[in-house]
Amino acid sequence: MTMSITELEQALRALRLSGMSATLPARALQVTTHEMDFVEAFSWLVQDELDRRRSRLLERRFTLSGLRERKDLKAFDWTYNTRVPKREVLELSTLQFIDAHEDILCIGPPGTGKSHCAKALALLAVQRGFKVLYREAHQLIEDLAEARELGQLRQYRQQLKAVDLLLIDDLFLRKLPTQAGDELTEVLMSRYEKSSTIVTSNRPLEDWARLLGDTVVVTPLLDRLMHHGHLLKFEGKSWRLKEAAARIANRPAGT
Repeated sequence: MTMSITELEQALRALRLSGMSATLPARALQVTTHEMDFVEAFSWLVQDELDRRRSRLLERRFTLSGLRERKDLKAFDWTYNTRVPKREVLELSTLQFIDAHEDILCIGPPGTGKSHCAKALALLAVQRGFKVLYREAHQLIEDLAEARELGQLRQYRQQLKAVDLLLIDDLFLRKLPTQAGDELTEVLMSRYEKSSTIVTSNRPLEDWARLLGDTVVVTPLLDRLMHHGHLLKFEGKSWRLKEAAARIANRPAGT
C-alpha cells in the first residue's frame, strides 16, 4: 500500500506527529530532487518533530511561568547606564545560582533596569527547563489572600515552594496590607536552601521595616533572602525617562 503525501500528512497528524507532518512535503521534495537520500531526509523529519515538541514545551513553560514579556539580556543597552551591575548580572545568567539554591535581591530606583534583568534571568531559566513563577509583589499577596479565602492556601503555598525559581517583582511599588510581611517571610522560609528566589524593589533596605510595619518580621525575611544571596544595586539614569524624552522629541509639532 502506498499513501499519497496528503494521506501521509493526515496519518502523521493522527499519530500526533505534527512536526513531521508540517515538513513532510519539503523533505519529500529534497529526496525526489536527490538533495538527500531517504535516511537523511527521515533523520531531518525526526529532528523536525523534536524541534516542534521542544518549541511547544517551551511555550507552555513560558505561559505557566506568568511572565508576560520576553526580556533578553542581549537587548539590554549596558552603555546607557554604566552604574548597572553588568558583571554580576552576566555571571548570574549562567544560572548556577539556581543549582546552588541561591537568592537574588535587586535594589534601585525605578527605571534603572532591575526588573528587565530579573525577567531576563527568569526567561533563561524557562528556556533551560527550570520551573519558573513570576508574580508582582502585590499580586502575590493578593493570590495568597484569595487562596486563604477559598481554603486552598496550603496548595498554593506548595505551588510556590515547588518552583525552581520564584520572581517577586516590584516589592513596595504599591502599598501592601499589614499581613504582607508575615506572608513574604513564610514564602521565603519555605523555599530557604531548597530553591531560588529573586526579589526586586525600588526601596532601600532601611525602609523595609517601616513599609512592612513590623521590624521583627524584616529581620528573618532578609536573613533568609541574603544568607545564600546576591545583592545587586542598580543606580544611575532611568530608562523610562530616556524613553519618555525620546517620545516627546519625536512627537509631531502641534500634537
